[in-house]
Amino acid sequence: MSSLFHPLCGSNFTTLLQLLSRNGAIAPNRLPQVGIALAVSLARLPFSTLERLLTEPSLERLSIAPPIFILGYWRSGTTHLHNLLSQSEAFGYISPLAAGLPWDILGIVRTLEPLLNQALPSDRYVDQVAVQPDSPQEDAIPLASMGVDSYYHGLYFPKRFQHHFNRGVFFEGCDAKAIARWQRCHTRLLKKVSLHQNGKQLLIKNPVYTAHINQLQKIWPNAKFIHIYRNPYAVFPSACHFFMRLLLELALQAEPELPIRELVLESYPRMINALRSASADLPSNTFAEVRFEDLEANPLAELKRIYQQLELPGFEQAQPQFERYLASIAGYQKNHYAIAPESVRLVESHWQALIDRWQYQPPHATVKQPL
Repeated sequence: MSSLFHPLCGSNFTTLLQLLSRNGAIAPNRLPQVGIALAVSLARLPFSTLERLLTEPSLERLSIAPPIFILGYWRSGTTHLHNLLSQSEAFGYISPLAAGLPWDILGIVRTLEPLLNQALPSDRYVDQVAVQPDSPQEDAIPLASMGVDSYYHGLYFPKRFQHHFNRGVFFEGCDAKAIARWQRCHTRLLKKVSLHQNGKQLLIKNPVYTAHINQLQKIWPNAKFIHIYRNPYAVFPSACHFFMRLLLELALQAEPELPIRELVLESYPRMINALRSASADLPSNTFAEVRFEDLEANPLAELKRIYQQLELPGFEQAQPQFERYLASIAGYQKNHYAIAPESVRLVESHWQALIDRWQYQPPHATVKQPL
């Protein structure tokens, strides 16, 4: 049973009305979620407006440290790397409440944080990774709530899934005005999060940014990027499960038969090729890559290598925190997926160039999904 509190509860009222009016009828069994989202948006409106009026002038002038962006296709280990790096006290990140209430980070979130933390889900929708008040979150949901083009809008309104996915991931069909709106909202969100995190350098994870390095560099010319990749044979079933599970939880419309397998097969190499093109000329102290299997096998050695390559200070100081976190997740049980021969053939027919580039071999009967 899906929660009555949909992520769109964190949207501003105008954005919510626009999304509802442009994306088709809502399924009858999802009307309570929409009603609650509208009510919550209206109840928050005075507070969100006050926060905007009080903070917007200072946000315009605020300069923050260039973020560190964690890139990688869905289910490639980005969450594990994000959680691991965030153990360092030198870095800030988007908290669950900041992700859920992006318009209220400096007001309601700060004021009611202890109370609101009690409403957090026990784990994520797609796996058993715990959600704690200090669990770092990606910026996809808050940006979707702020009104920019997002693949999450496709998950909310699956009748237009492909339309929203292509706009949110590839800016396909987006004009200059739409891209400028994304830049403004992205910058505003990160500046607010920086203030919420006491000015620390931010770790930002979002699989979509795998295809957005060029756009991110226009905003943050001194940003650093870490790309994590994983066995494509394992990515395929896990990514398909990811999208289907989120649709089950988040869709506000009757779920049509969506071509999820085809979308994953097509978008994965397209995003990785965009990443390769955009990162080809980046200095080595700006762009690092890590193989998920190497990070899993030798996490401290891989973290130290990333720190050294990107010239990040403080590895020795953070190492005890990394070790404690790794010990705390030692018993984590990953999901297992059987990989059918047909899936192996599909992966090889669409992704062979990446399999060869990264030197992966066909899997055995099952694979484990990453954190």
